[in-house]
Parts: sequence; C-alpha cells; structure tokens
Amino acid sequence: MTSMPPGPDARGAIHLTPSVTAALYDHPDARRLTRDLHTEQLALYGFADDLDTTPGADFDPPRGLFLIARVGEEPIGCGGIRLLDEHTAEIKRMYVAGQARGHGIGRYLLALLERHAVSRGATRIMLETGRLNTAALALYRHTGYLPCPSYVPGRDQRVNRAMTKHLNGSPRI
Repeated sequence: MTSMPPGPDARGAIHLTPSVTAALYDHPDARRLTRDLHTEQLALYGFADDLDTTPGADFDPPRGLFLIARVGEEPIGCGGIRLLDEHTAEIKRMYVAGQARGHGIGRYLLALLERHAVSRGATRIMLETGRLNTAALALYRHTGYLPCPSYVPGRDQRVNRAMTKHLNGSPRI
C-alpha cells in the first residue's frame, strides 16, 4: 500500500519505516497480531472481547479495510476499519507490537484508516479502547478524538472508553 517516510518527526523522534498492506482479517499475520492484542488485553483487564465477535467480512473492501504494518518481513502492527452506517466508520483491532511502539506506527496506521473512511463517505469515526490503555488514549486524543458516550450496548464504563472524531477531509500523514 505505502511506506512511511523515514527520519525524525517534529519532536526529533526517529520513526521506523514500515510497509503497510491490506490483508484479510483471517490472514495468518493478522491473526497473530490480533491474538497478541487479545493476550495483552487479558493481562491488563483479566478479560477481553472474543476476536471472532467482529466478523472478518466487516473489514472487506469496499466497506472496510484491514491493514498490516511490517518492517522487513516482520508483521509489527495492524488495524481495521468498518462502516457502521452510511456516514460513520469504526476503528477496530488497532495494535502495535511492544518492540515497535513509540515510532509513529500507530499514528500512521490510524491516518491511513481515517483516509479510507473519508474515501467511503464517512464524516465521523468512532472507536473504543480500555481506560488502562494510556498509550492508545494519548494517541487518540493527540489526533483529535474526543470522549463520547458508549455506542456499544452493555459496555462497562469503568473499563471502556468510547471516542469519536469528525472527519472533514483526507487526513495528512
């Protein structure tokens, strides 16, 4: 799909240069990364959503997209987006492996997913993350997401944090 430009950002942090490709949700690399995400959620909260509660077809184009970031041949991150309705998209299964964190990969994946949502007519994007996932919360806040009421029935507000962002056009990477 694309590669991230190498070199330092405005703060001087060095970024890895991943290649990012679209993949099916049941691709072996996607399954490995989402299992790693699931394992981290279990360790953090003692429970986690079943990975199969989101049908893989939800991420199939044109209504969805699932991305895998790699450095060399190594899959290091993933994220998906699906349309909830004609104007609302949802980010799901965002994950960057521990050793690859802090290099702008999550931000890059998020920007690509937002761009896809805009290309499909979405004007709003939503997501959920856990309240203990401070890195994800910081990323989402820094990229313009705001807290909102839960949009998933039955969520425990002591654990889950819903966020939303209005999309005005293609985000810059």
